[in-house]
Amino acid sequence: MTVPPAPAPAGLTTGALARRLGVSPTTIRSWERRYGIGPAHRAPGRHRRWEPADVAALEEMCRLTARGVNPAEAARAALAGPTPGLPAPRSGTAAGTSSGGNSLPVGTVRPECRGLARAAVRLDAPEMARILRRSVDELGAVVAWTEVMVPALRAAGRKWATEGERYVEVEHLLSWHVAAALRRAVDRAEPPTGPAALLAGMPSELHSLALEALAAAMAERGLPFRMFGPALPPEALLEAVRRTGPPVVLLWSQVTRTADRALVARVARTAWGPQGARIQPVVLVAGPGWTGPRRPPGTLRPRDLAGAVDLLAELLH
Repeated sequence: MTVPPAPAPAGLTTGALARRLGVSPTTIRSWERRYGIGPAHRAPGRHRRWEPADVAALEEMCRLTARGVNPAEAARAALAGPTPGLPAPRSGTAAGTSSGGNSLPVGTVRPECRGLARAAVRLDAPEMARILRRSVDELGAVVAWTEVMVPALRAAGRKWATEGERYVEVEHLLSWHVAAALRRAVDRAEPPTGPAALLAGMPSELHSLALEALAAAMAERGLPFRMFGPALPPEALLEAVRRTGPPVVLLWSQVTRTADRALVARVARTAWGPQGARIQPVVLVAGPGWTGPRRPPGTLRPRDLAGAVDLLAELLH
């Protein structure tokens, strides 16, 4: 007579649950030890198994901490059961980081930025998208960029720079979602009319997120623009200026090696219109690449995103 095999134990192991949630097993054990958020039932002599109700509580814990809620408060809310509303973090709550070393140290920042950093480390794409959409909608593109996106992006950059290639995937996924949220803000705005500014990165400049933020902020203000993105070749840039006749050209450079002063001078000399009434653009150089003596004479250099939008509004009206 064949003896049937013993039924497999129900529920998830801690390792399987960690893989499902995108956090480390150390983080889960730390949350259980500190906040009591662990399996409700344990069989003697067996590995702990997480039943559906336990998993739901831990999922709620992850959801709340990703939104910037302090872990202790998140655990209390998660143990009380999922709720449709998200409790706001208490004022003065210290910036927390998840346990186990898998975190992006962002310092003293807005709760939205802390939540974004936590979600990024977990590669939680849906949560990153939700935080970024809400930040842009509620705070506006300028504040969302400067106080939510930039600190998280810088923290991700520092992390992979010190950890080797281990966190490059975090920075790439975060950058993609930042760009998507900013473009969504452009797509939702009513298309403005009138002479449009030309926005472009220098020919060797591959960074474009700051330009995307500028476009989103201009769309919110109803300022017309044409976005040509990063690494626009020199002759293509000059041809774009001649063909569109922009009153303002803004050229982005992230690092000094991409800040081509000679090309900027050519852009500033490019004219269009009938003989006797030729027009040349006002040229703005933006980005860290133009610091110090790198700024070409006759150009304007806004200090930050808010200043760039204000200056563009003044020049376009």
